[in-house]
Amino acid sequence: MSLTPDPAPTSGPAPEVVDVRHVRSPRAGLAQGIAAYTFWGVLPLYFVALAPAGPWEIVSMRIGFALVLCMIMLGVFRQFGRFAAALSQPRVLGLLALAAVLVGMNWTLYTIATTSGHTLEASLGYFINPLVSILLGVLVLRERLRPLQWGALILGATAVLVMSVFYGQVPWMSLGLAFTFGFYGLVKSMVGSSWPALVTLSVETLVLLIPSSIIVGLLISRDALVFGTAGPANTALMIGTGVITVGPLLLFGLAASNLPLSTVGMLQYIAPILQFIVAVVILHEAMPPERWAGFFVVWAAVVLMIADAVLAGRRRRRDRAAEPVEARPLG
Repeated sequence: MSLTPDPAPTSGPAPEVVDVRHVRSPRAGLAQGIAAYTFWGVLPLYFVALAPAGPWEIVSMRIGFALVLCMIMLGVFRQFGRFAAALSQPRVLGLLALAAVLVGMNWTLYTIATTSGHTLEASLGYFINPLVSILLGVLVLRERLRPLQWGALILGATAVLVMSVFYGQVPWMSLGLAFTFGFYGLVKSMVGSSWPALVTLSVETLVLLIPSSIIVGLLISRDALVFGTAGPANTALMIGTGVITVGPLLLFGLAASNLPLSTVGMLQYIAPILQFIVAVVILHEAMPPERWAGFFVVWAAVVLMIADAVLAGRRRRRDRAAEPVEARPLG
């Protein structure tokens, strides 16, 4: 369900002129962030409502309708120039194609989980995801961890072990969701923040249109396509998958521009908390003691990560306050 500068494009159409004097609005950013993560948190109910359509059809239709909406919005926001520039640069296109494969796998796993009675596993995956991001930072980016971050990683590994041993199986779906989204975030950080979210999402959905078209073609050939055959409500909801894909991402982008990164990091836990509530309270998925134990260990890891973020933020503010005025950066 979230977010390292890169060199600006050097070829292709000239980028649009952007006013860089952005004035942050924390109140608006908080509302935008809460809205985005709340929507991602209740998304399982939307996918359940798309029955009898299966997960492969849902993902394929989601990609197609999201691309249509992206093309419309590229025109509205006059970003076709940036879109063409991204397609013309091999490095950017290659990274976004890899990102597309990863997010496509993530969407497929998530849809399979939520339409087959495994929303709790999806929730666990997104609780684990920040731990995977920290792990990738150590292994790939050679980042150094603070003690509380190490503690969170150890607790996360312990939770997976608890569920594997006592629940009787490795939570492969949760790990798949966590790692696909973790690697997706890593690849997107390599693309860089100079490319608008709408542009990168448009390229990704364009890449994914190829396999999704093949899947839809196979469903049609087998007379198994549900779209257009299960009543107007189902058809409208299927068309709406474009909106539920693009809308929250745009809200997230606005929130990220209005809030400190630490605040956005705190808000990300809204989605898996709501997914957990939806799974237990509304979808009535089973929560035996072994699964409770695993979740409690993961939640302990989350508490450590939040505590580390709060303490790190305080240290940064204290260090900044101790700097001589003339040494502080302007703006």
